[in-house]
Amino acid sequence: MTTIAQQDFIESIADALQYISYFHPVDYIRNLARAYELEQSEAAKDAMAQILINSRLCAEGHRPICQDTGIVNVFLKVGMNVRWDATLSLEDMVNEGVRRAYNHPDNKLRASVLADPAGTRKNTKDNTPAVLQVSLVPGDKVEVEVAAKGGGSENKSKFVMLNPSDSIVDWVMKTVPTMGAGWCPPGILGIGIGGTAEKAMLMAKESLMEPIDMQELIARGPKTRIEELRIELYEKVNALGIGAQGLGGLTTVLDIKIKDYPTHAASLPIAMIPNCAATRHVHFELDGSGPARLDPPSLDDWPKLTYDTSKGKRVNLDTLTAAEVQNWQPGEVLLLNGKLLTGRDAAHKRMVDMLAKGEKLPVDFTNRFIYYVGPVDPVRDEVVGPAGPTTATRMDKFTRTMLEKTGLIGMVGKAERGPTAIEAIRDHKAVYLMAVGGAAYLVSKAIKGARTVAFADLGMEAIYEFDVKDMPVTVAVDARGTSVHETGPREWQARIGKIPVAVA
Repeated sequence: MTTIAQQDFIESIADALQYISYFHPVDYIRNLARAYELEQSEAAKDAMAQILINSRLCAEGHRPICQDTGIVNVFLKVGMNVRWDATLSLEDMVNEGVRRAYNHPDNKLRASVLADPAGTRKNTKDNTPAVLQVSLVPGDKVEVEVAAKGGGSENKSKFVMLNPSDSIVDWVMKTVPTMGAGWCPPGILGIGIGGTAEKAMLMAKESLMEPIDMQELIARGPKTRIEELRIELYEKVNALGIGAQGLGGLTTVLDIKIKDYPTHAASLPIAMIPNCAATRHVHFELDGSGPARLDPPSLDDWPKLTYDTSKGKRVNLDTLTAAEVQNWQPGEVLLLNGKLLTGRDAAHKRMVDMLAKGEKLPVDFTNRFIYYVGPVDPVRDEVVGPAGPTTATRMDKFTRTMLEKTGLIGMVGKAERGPTAIEAIRDHKAVYLMAVGGAAYLVSKAIKGARTVAFADLGMEAIYEFDVKDMPVTVAVDARGTSVHETGPREWQARIGKIPVAVA
């Protein structure tokens, strides 16, 4: 009989979470590097280059791949011959591991978990509690899968109860375009088929922990109906032309993962959960001999790329005027320099509430840009930790008010804007710029100074002022309301040509 010590288990969970915060799975890097080499869309290729450069920097510097260091998911398979030398419950041991990992002094991770989600939404400060799934299996070991799931991809999770005669492929193809680019493609789609509603969702999530093997599967050919379905969906989803960061291109997904389970004769539950460009997970076993030891990957698997700033147009944010931004073109690459304000969900809600009451804001936004970001706390000599963009559509409902009442002339965020925001941007001749999701550490290298200027009580959601130098962004919505997230995928879907393009 194997005995697992409490301290060994806690230490293993903590070490695993630190490990996945800065090491991408090697299979992801190899497949993304392959997609980068094959990509023909310049915008998508640039986005993938930033993700790959960021990943190598994180692996070398042991800092988070993404500023959203995720909500922790742990899958445990506990051997029935295992005994525990512990005073804490399994859940408490997992949470202690999370607590230690997220407060590690050398690589502090962002606390993103809020208690009382339907009420006060108060930050728990240490990213606990984790979401834990436990199953008892034969044997004398404990198998552990640890993942950190970002909100941008988790928010795009989908579920449907189809009729047994309905087409799974048709539902996926109808649904993927509605997910936008907030899940940070290129990534992986996990699909659960069958069981019950909750079983399908669980299978979709768990399937994302499997190795990326689509190219090997295509090379040897499918042997089962599920493998046939995986290949069919992989080809058809990529034929949509959504591309990296939704900019249009050849690769939207690197793999499709599917798990299935017997279901009721009247039912066909289908769940789909995406994993983003910051995919983070690791598998290990405990056999009673001590904590798990995770060997670092070889950096030889990472391509050696550098970001070419010569192709971007430098912009001075400190002297920028509303008239100047009206000349920027969709898809144009800019390098931001000067003072950049920040703010995301909580800050926007508070500001809009203040404006509705006629109160003066603590920050002057006249002719300024706001960056949708919640950075990681700095360590050592950093002025700020990884500081990549958050999903911009969450700020759409605030956009018109901010443009009308504050003098704001532009925004920086991740992925597309919705119709409400685009209309407001067009009406006020403002612009929206896109930074690459999944390149948070690379972005932070462009931030030379940071100070909190308002709402310090909101923690990572406070308003900061960043001093940036050559921060790369793309004009995603211009002053006329043209969105590259609409024009890019439409162009590349037509180029790929496997799916007919709807005629307006």
